[in-house]
Amino acid sequence: MSAPVHALNWFEIPVTDFGRAKAFYEAVLDRPIESLDMGPTTMGFLSADPNGLGGALVQGDGNSPSGHGSLIYLNVGEDLSPALARVEAAGGKVLMQKTEIGNDFGYYALFEDTEGNKVGFHSMR
Repeated sequence: MSAPVHALNWFEIPVTDFGRAKAFYEAVLDRPIESLDMGPTTMGFLSADPNGLGGALVQGDGNSPSGHGSLIYLNVGEDLSPALARVEAAGGKVLMQKTEIGNDFGYYALFEDTEGNKVGFHSMR
């Protein structure tokens, strides 16, 4: 059995107020988020590539936002600075400014979204 190409297959960011969370991520990521109701669960898809790694905002039973636990880093392109600059205006809070990782691994930053989730950004510049 061969090892998977990526350790990550799919992620979900839990939200309590779907409209608020969708507006926040659309503003920060500067792109629309397509939403879909799947029974009692509402999902907002963050990935535009059906063949790539993906994830969604998810509102429904059993989905509780948290600033503790798993930490997801979103790929925001070549430079995370523009996305990070939009966090507070969209209602979030910057927890860690853009920081160099070292060893040519790029940069990261951390923020809290409108739902209370701690999320990261990653970029190479």
